[in-house]
Amino acid sequence: MNQPMPDVSFIIAAYNAAETLARAIDSALAQRGVSVEVIVADDCSTDDTKAIAEGYAGRNVRVIALARNGGPSAARNAAISAATGRWLAVLDSDDVVEPNRLQRMIERAEKAGAEIAVDNLRVIRADGTLDETMFAEDTLAQTPTLTLPAFIRSNALFQTTHNFGYLKPVFQRSFIEDHALRFDETLKIGEDYIFLASAMALGGRCVIEPVAGYDYHIREGSISRVLSLHHIDAMIEGDKAFLCRHTLNAEATTAQEFRTASLRRGRAFLVLVQNIKDRSILGTIRTAWGNPSAVGHLSMPIAARINRALAPLRKLIGPQADLTAIDGATRSRKG
Repeated sequence: MNQPMPDVSFIIAAYNAAETLARAIDSALAQRGVSVEVIVADDCSTDDTKAIAEGYAGRNVRVIALARNGGPSAARNAAISAATGRWLAVLDSDDVVEPNRLQRMIERAEKAGAEIAVDNLRVIRADGTLDETMFAEDTLAQTPTLTLPAFIRSNALFQTTHNFGYLKPVFQRSFIEDHALRFDETLKIGEDYIFLASAMALGGRCVIEPVAGYDYHIREGSISRVLSLHHIDAMIEGDKAFLCRHTLNAEATTAQEFRTASLRRGRAFLVLVQNIKDRSILGTIRTAWGNPSAVGHLSMPIAARINRALAPLRKLIGPQADLTAIDGATRSRKG
């Protein structure tokens, strides 16, 4: 006998997530007002991740075991291909969703005739820092829809404490399948950003639910904590591939130029820091002269200890160092 189509397919990519996976699955199964299935794609874990997921057999939880470790994008793509729900919801294996989240988001999306919905996030840090809501609810309430230009501009590097790239969207599955949209498996960082940007570039309309319904856990050792040169290079290459696939309007193009410039400045900054650490005076001067705004990033705490060494150089650069970070923390998605 055929099972009725669930309202939501939760997509969980899991790799060595034994400590947190059950919490994530339980929160997905606890959704109210919607029917759900949970698809866990085990990315060749070496701990008990797969066994924990298989322990939910008979509770609308399916497990897909990848033949080789392909990263979160490959795991999510495998889960998407197996999904049967009307809506797709990506859930990280160390995060949690609030019980009424999907009902709120789907109702808002269907009322507006939208193919995508995002909501606010609750940020929970492993270091014991007080939890915080990522965006002010009243601010999001005044922005009922998320546009592609706003999304791209928000994802400029070192510009804001939080950006829309952190949001965890839900997608109408028929829209994803009609456009054969999948996560870019060549990307190890920024794949979430490219996926949502691509969906909106393909005409997907995105509504914003201002209430926080997703608990975003930041753990020690995640990519969110350390941004490296190869991460920025990967984001630059990901953007190039995105622009090859999609044609942007004038407003989105301007936003993309803003993001691209921020990535280049961020890259120059990391090169500058490495030159200073290596005590390469010539390399430091060359990098700072070629991209003087990168020096402005040295106001960030991450580089406070080398500010004194750059004092003479800052006098040389002067007022051209005009880029100021909001809070100094590196900002990227969890890995």
